[in-house]
Amino acid sequence: MDKLEKYRNLIKKILTEYENLASQTPNPSGVDSILAFDEKREQYLWFQTGWHDDKKIRGITIYIRIKNEKIYIEEDWTEEGIATELLREGVPKEDIVLAFHDPETRKLTEFAIA
Repeated sequence: MDKLEKYRNLIKKILTEYENLASQTPNPSGVDSILAFDEKREQYLWFQTGWHDDKKIRGITIYIRIKNEKIYIEEDWTEEGIATELLREGVPKEDIVLAFHDPETRKLTEFAIA
């Protein structure tokens, strides 16, 4: 299996596990937890949408892209951080970009800049 296919499968596995865990906790009625995997455009999302008490609920929990053979974490609102999970699964730091930080801040991390 090539590197990109490995990364695709790993991201889908982790997001599915996270969503399964989260679905065990009651969500407000009318709010759905959604996984969206777009392999053609290399985008992977876990988000919530719906209505609660006459208010529109929407929010991205995790948004990941694969770009230039690296994993770009664009959004991550998990407690531990998906980068930690990726490292546990053997993804090297130089293949993970914390894209929710600006490029200057990324230089101060142990991860890839771009």
